[in-house]
Order: sequence, then structure tokens, then C-alpha cells
Amino acid sequence: MPRMLDVSDAVRAEIGDEEADRLLAGDNAPGSYDCTSCRTPGDSEQERTSTVLFVGDETAVLAFAHASCLPSQVVQVTEEQLQGAVRSIGTAGGDMAGVEPHGSVPEQAVLGVTSGLVLIDGELHPALVVEPTSPIVRPGTIGTGDDFLPLLIEQGFMPLTELASVPPVLHGWSVLLAMGQLHAVLQPGTNGGQPVAWWQAHQPLQVTDSWRAAANKHQQALMFAAPVGSIGRQPREDLLRDALDRAAAGGQLVAAALPLAGT
Repeated sequence: MPRMLDVSDAVRAEIGDEEADRLLAGDNAPGSYDCTSCRTPGDSEQERTSTVLFVGDETAVLAFAHASCLPSQVVQVTEEQLQGAVRSIGTAGGDMAGVEPHGSVPEQAVLGVTSGLVLIDGELHPALVVEPTSPIVRPGTIGTGDDFLPLLIEQGFMPLTELASVPPVLHGWSVLLAMGQLHAVLQPGTNGGQPVAWWQAHQPLQVTDSWRAAANKHQQALMFAAPVGSIGRQPREDLLRDALDRAAAGGQLVAAALPLAGT
């Protein structure tokens, strides 16, 4: 049965006409899937579905999203980010398919990002809290552990046991804030090249006026990262702070101050 798939010209150009036609005919597309944007179930037989192609330096991975969440598009990511997503632990959903070679791969780990204000030493600081949806294993390895924090520590993020002082600036990393919206967290490019997106919003995230004012005042944002299940979605900033304090006390939190890369 033909699927209700949208395959953009950009995606078609990357995967080729033959593969695109197979997808549209339903030969190589999932019926049900987990949306790569909102992570809720979708059904390409019942609702319009976008094909989203994540392209690294050597690997391409095709994912699926509700058309209401994302248009069909090509998203450039780092090879390390893509390999980490491909090898992330988790089998629910089956919403991604390898393009080269064909076949299904484990669920993609999505980085959940929450913004909020954090009080440190009597002053409010703009903060981003990053928590993946599933464990992250080291690229190039197969295992059942979670290497999310060790990988970030190797990049220069500092382990925290309490939120008593502002973490040091991590040079080379930055937060892209443009037109009052959060677009991406950038990391240094390879061999001194242009910065690349470590995390990129599918749609620019709105931040509050108070968050933006604090970011402009400090010209930086604090990024906190914790393994899956450490923080959760907290509806209020006081609850978010409590969750950060618990994660830090349990040795499950790393942080850095990232300069602003936009306006």
C-alpha cells in the first residue's frame, strides 16, 4: 500500500530516484514509526510523513517525522554525532533506516534541551539542560553502557558535585542565539575548521525575555548535561533546579559556560 510520504527534492537528490521511488511505493518505508522530532508514534499509512535524511561525513541515516512536526529535509550532522545515534541503545520504534547499506538500526538518541534560569552565587544565569532520550555509547563500539558524560568530559565539560559556582568557559563551543531564538549548540570543527552543530533545533526554540536578557548580560549560557533519566521534563524552574542539584550530588552532571555565537 503506498505510504503518505513526503520526499523533498533535497532528500531525493541525496538518496537517488530509485530509492525515493521505492519509499513512495511503500517498499522500503515503515508503517508505524516514532517521529524523530516529537518522539511520539506515527503511521505513514494514516498521516502525512516526512522523510528526514541525517548526513554525516561518511554515513547517511534516513528517519521519519510527522509532516506537522518537520518538513522533509536533509540535516547535516557530524559523523561522530551520527554514529553515536546509530549505535545508541534502544529498540523501541524502529523509526530509522540505514541508507547505505539498507536496513533498520536501533532507535536514534535525541538530545532533549530545556532552557531555564539558574541562581548561582546570588545571580541568575541562563542555562540549557541537555538530557538524551536513551543511553549514548562511544562511537565505534557496541555495548550496553552509557558514555554520554565521559564523552563530554573529554571535550572539556567539568563534572559537578554541586551548583556552587559558575563553571569555566569552554572555548571553541558556543550557543547560537539568533533573533531571540535558540538555534544550536556549536562545537569546534575538525582541524580548526568552522564550528559545527553538536545539537541543532529542528525549529528554533523560543526563550523567555528574562532568559534572553540574562544571556545578553553575561554574553554566555551555562550548559548542563546529564544521562538519560537523571533530570526529566520539569514544568517549573525550581523543580528543574532541584533535579540539577540531585544529579550533581549523585555524580551525574557535567557543565560548562558557552559564549554566545549570535545576537
